[in-house]
Amino acid sequence: MKVVDLSFPDPERNLLYDDELLRSADRGEDGEVLRLWESPSIFVVLGRTCQSDDDVLLDVCQADGIPVLKRSSGGGTVLQGPGCLNFSLILSKEKRPLIDSISKSYVVILDKVQHALKSLGVTTEFKPVCDLVLSSNGKKFSGNAQRRGRRFILHHGTLLYGFDLSLITKYLKNPKKMPEYRQAREHGAFVANLQLGEAELKQALTQEFTKY
Repeated sequence: MKVVDLSFPDPERNLLYDDELLRSADRGEDGEVLRLWESPSIFVVLGRTCQSDDDVLLDVCQADGIPVLKRSSGGGTVLQGPGCLNFSLILSKEKRPLIDSISKSYVVILDKVQHALKSLGVTTEFKPVCDLVLSSNGKKFSGNAQRRGRRFILHHGTLLYGFDLSLITKYLKNPKKMPEYRQAREHGAFVANLQLGEAELKQALTQEFTKY
């Protein structure tokens, strides 16, 4: 698996590059990839079927010049920026038959992430469909989503490790649909940062997925 540690200054370019990796793999021009990236600026990104009116405080974003973009994968609306590490995976359905099922693929992929974090002393729990939370307090630090190509899948994952969590409440509404485990918690009571650094997170993820 090729590892690409590459972040662009433009939020939209970061999203488009993941789609380019998937298209390249599906065309047979490239193979499996782990890409690690982090946006240097704050932006909102909606899942493929999300609507900005439902999820985003658009007037506040507009006043602060915060871009509101849409990604090609599913999942919910999130805030991105410094302190939020993204891991994007391009994986072969032929090579890894378990990922042909969406539900199983989340279990398989996030088990790898959990193992990487355990090596750094952090105990976590998987919450269906595609979240990871801290065992110590049940707070979410990782959200995930996928886009499925003909031969490969694109898996989008985030890890909060040094993000200004107050900005989530500033720019995003509470979602209309919440997982049961959230227990209707507001953003500030629901999310948390990992107490880890960017370099050690990247190293642990790289070691785990290059063994996959």
